[in-house]
Amino acid sequence: MEDNLGTVLIPGVLMIAALYSSVGHGGASGYLALLVLAGFARSEVTPVVLILNIMVAATSFFNYWKAGHFAPRLLLPFAVTAIPAAFAGGLITVSDRLYAGLLGGTLLVAALRFLLLARVVSPAFVAGASPRWSLALPVGGVLGVLSGVVGVGGGIFLSPLLLLLGWADAKKTAAVSSAFIVLNSLSGLAAHLLRGAAVDGHLLVPLTACVLLGGAIGSSMGAWRISLLSLQRLLGTVLMVAGLKLAGLFW
Repeated sequence: MEDNLGTVLIPGVLMIAALYSSVGHGGASGYLALLVLAGFARSEVTPVVLILNIMVAATSFFNYWKAGHFAPRLLLPFAVTAIPAAFAGGLITVSDRLYAGLLGGTLLVAALRFLLLARVVSPAFVAGASPRWSLALPVGGVLGVLSGVVGVGGGIFLSPLLLLLGWADAKKTAAVSSAFIVLNSLSGLAAHLLRGAAVDGHLLVPLTACVLLGGAIGSSMGAWRISLLSLQRLLGTVLMVAGLKLAGLFW
């Protein structure tokens, strides 16, 4: 595992943090796939992944908020039900086979979001549009449960919804998604710790510096400097490969 940490995990986590944070995400699905593929037991690394996710998403949120892209009215209707649902999901134990299917599916959904959605969403959105609570509340609950079970923040599902329904442009979507991820990840982490999960400090400490650096670089670029389109397509390709490879471990 030490060899994996130095030669694979550190550069891999740094790249994932930079790519994900550029679009307002924390990178949990990428870290999980990388760690599982590197031979770590997913039950042992889930708390570490959630902590890394929180750090990157918080860094991303700060940069997008500072750039003026955060709209609280877009977050609240989803967060109300997602936060308790993520806690409940974190208490659920699933088999490796089901887990691989859920995480692999999560990665593939994210890949499609970046590879396909970025080509069709218009930058012209309805000014002042906001989610209907009757739709956002149940959607938030579903995303929260899935986030808790898989060990991610749920932003990869919330992002395409906000874009497709015209509630936010790409920058506002990134800002709202990063806040959503922080809240869900904190809730899911609390559930895992309540179940007795331990945080592997030997793994967390070296990866912390990687995600903070990657998150700072990626989110500042996404919030201020460059178009998201090329980064979204690159990230979509990475997620597609990781999702297919992870699913192949158990199927």
